[in-house]
Amino acid sequence: MIKAVVFDFDGLILDTETAWYECYKEVLAGYEVELPLPIFAQIIGTDDAAFYQYMEEQLQGSEEIEAINAAALTLHKEKMATIVLREGVREFLDEAKELNLRIGLATSSSESWVKPFLEKYDLLKFFETIQTRDQVTKIKPDPELYAKAVEALGVKPEEAIAFEDSLNGSLAAKRAGMNCIIVPNPVTKDLEFQEFDARIESMGGQSLRTLMDDITKKSV
Repeated sequence: MIKAVVFDFDGLILDTETAWYECYKEVLAGYEVELPLPIFAQIIGTDDAAFYQYMEEQLQGSEEIEAINAAALTLHKEKMATIVLREGVREFLDEAKELNLRIGLATSSSESWVKPFLEKYDLLKFFETIQTRDQVTKIKPDPELYAKAVEALGVKPEEAIAFEDSLNGSLAAKRAGMNCIIVPNPVTKDLEFQEFDARIESMGGQSLRTLMDDITKKSV
């Protein structure tokens, strides 16, 4: 029986990931560096180490990276000022409340990044626990974030569903023993997801209860 749902943040609630990709792609083009989507996709849901290594290799050093980061951040802030929730997010959270589910959030981002957005879109009230990189020693694809989330919600991992948009996130959820539903965004839709229980292209027009029932039937 499903008793809880745990949401990722970046790329799932708000599509910040596509925005970051577009910003870095634009800035790097000014340095005559291409940014293939598969390179950027490696870091979605986890740390930026592989991306920084790629930039250093392409730029033959790290001298320009600080300026690139600053330019990309400026562009990203502009995009974030007008970004909207992904389709169906609020409806899913409302339905979860109606179903008396425990609701959590588990993100590899920092609390200082996540909370202002949750407050801006009046979503903070939905979450009983918010687990961020500030609370763990290892972020996704390590399962620690999800393990802490289900523990805080007082449910067993198999009684919870994680909603994820990234490969690293889905691996973390499954390694924590949870059910996982993939909701990809434009920069993750072509990734080869390996471990998940269901995949939907959008939360819009979906019934959370129906998705829960389908997963419960599969586990019987």
